[in-house]
Amino acid sequence: MAKLSDEDIRHLADLALISLTDDDVAMFRPQLSSILQYVEQLNAVDTAGLEPTSQVTGLSRVSRQDDDTSDTMAPRELLAQTPDTQDGQIKVPKVI
Repeated sequence: MAKLSDEDIRHLADLALISLTDDDVAMFRPQLSSILQYVEQLNAVDTAGLEPTSQVTGLSRVSRQDDDTSDTMAPRELLAQTPDTQDGQIKVPKVI
């Protein structure tokens, strides 16, 4: 069972760049100890023979195919609809 000391809690607080009062240390000690105890339980699980999993849905391709549609406009037609153009590009106000 993982038991943390007051010094351990203060060291963790220093690493996290937070300051703790004595009451905070007393409150966090059992909480953090129980978290570490749970992680120890997870480490005890036998995972030999299991392959790593990145997703569990079984889907191999989730994106759609790009389709060339005939209803698209030519770049010149699109530029003709903009309020201001320069050298074949849409001109926008300067943003600083």
